Amino acid sequence: MNIDAKVALITGSAKRIGRSIAIELARKGARVGIHFRSSETEARETLRAVREAGGDGSLFCAELTDDAAVARMFQDIRRTFGGLDILVNSASVFSACTADETTPAAWDEQLNVNAKAPFFMAQHAAVLMRERGHGKIINIADVAGEVVWPAYFPYSISKAALIAVSRGLAKAYAPQIQVNAIAPGPVLFPEYYSEEQKKSAIERTLLKREGSPQNVVSAVVFLIENDYVTGELVHVDAGRHIM
Repeated sequence: MNIDAKVALITGSAKRIGRSIAIELARKGARVGIHFRSSETEARETLRAVREAGGDGSLFCAELTDDAAVARMFQDIRRTFGGLDILVNSASVFSACTADETTPAAWDEQLNVNAKAPFFMAQHAAVLMRERGHGKIINIADVAGEVVWPAYFPYSISKAALIAVSRGLAKAYAPQIQVNAIAPGPVLFPEYYSEEQKKSAIERTLLKREGSPQNVVSAVVFLIENDYVTGELVHVDAGRHIM
């Protein structure tokens, strides 16, 4: 797929990796849907950066766990852009919680945002993509979905579910739509991470260094432009998944 002139929706693109993806796709000529839930100021900054990069963009506000809000957002996307070619599910929640500490509310929050929402986003996106005869769906997963982190138990389970969702949808939506996932390593640490936590995460990689958002962005571009990859989990984690 040639990214130029394609329509791409990136969830959680007001900040962090989602923002970097939106700007890079705009730089390559995409018309970008910038999704946010509550970070409107940051989303407007992303929109400004998208336009400075030479792309076209629009803002879309929705709570991704609200089915009616998601349906309205896709109606707005159809009205604004006429269709959709690319969906990147980047929005996520990341909260520390051991197995013993996990409550039903903590479980539901992680699973609903990190696995259920991407599935139904993909379901809506597939309707628009099939109208065009093609589509790319990319889910931002995590190595925690393969090797459960005891301190982040429900988060790890949610990312394991997202990996399964990605592979299942690759089967369900073939051959028109390719569905893949990316598992980043220590690329952008949470703001609350201490230097000790950062050092520990880096030490658990083979390359012994922190990555950058651009490393993940490059993988997104690869999966969009390569039409012979589907059902794949691409590790961008400095080898952390085999440590």
